[in-house]
Amino acid sequence: MILVPAIDIINGQCVRLTKGNYDTKKVYNESPVEVAKSFEGAGLTHVHVVDLDGARAKHIVNIKVLEAIATKTSLTIDFGGGIKSAVDLKTAFDCGATQVILGSIAVNSPKLVLEWLQNFGADKLILGADTKNRRIATHGWEKDSGINILDFIKDYSAKGFKHVLCTDVAKDGMLAGPSLELYYELLEEIKKISLIASGGVSSMDDLYQLEELGCTAAIVGKAIYEGKISLKELENYQLEQS
Repeated sequence: MILVPAIDIINGQCVRLTKGNYDTKKVYNESPVEVAKSFEGAGLTHVHVVDLDGARAKHIVNIKVLEAIATKTSLTIDFGGGIKSAVDLKTAFDCGATQVILGSIAVNSPKLVLEWLQNFGADKLILGADTKNRRIATHGWEKDSGINILDFIKDYSAKGFKHVLCTDVAKDGMLAGPSLELYYELLEEIKKISLIASGGVSSMDDLYQLEELGCTAAIVGKAIYEGKISLKELENYQLEQS
């Protein structure tokens, strides 16, 4: 399982939210690039970069931060937040994203997203399945689409999506453990997906449980910033895997 530390950005700064609520914003570092370099220094290979301003504004905002992380580290970057047009998508790839997460746009413009899947291929795109009460949440988690998460992922998987990033919003930033039951169900019901778990990771134990379930990758955010999991522990985990 790949460990993917998270960098969430508001106003160019590295922040964390609780349950996706912008009013709970806490700034951890004014330089996301410094944070990314610390991840790279610990032997981590991937990073999850979220443009929270972009998610609200419905277009990419913090593009310079993405570009800086891409040029100043060798990390594999998955990027999300505000991808609403072909221009946004191209910009994200041009500025260094290896993969781009499609969340709200996959709910609102499925035809366009399937076009992109055809043009870019399944390895460049990640389906963002953010869930509140088992329904897909959109627009920085502020809107309820009413769509059941299992139906949503099944549908897109059948149409060719392989990588799925699933965040249980109720768990995000709570440091109370991930949604193991939900991930178990998704992996049981939908056999072909590569599942990236996100939200709630609070200990190395959580990571071992996600690995055991069969998750391909796990996003680790607040646990790092609050010192619940050290970069040394993550480095050791990576060494065990190799």
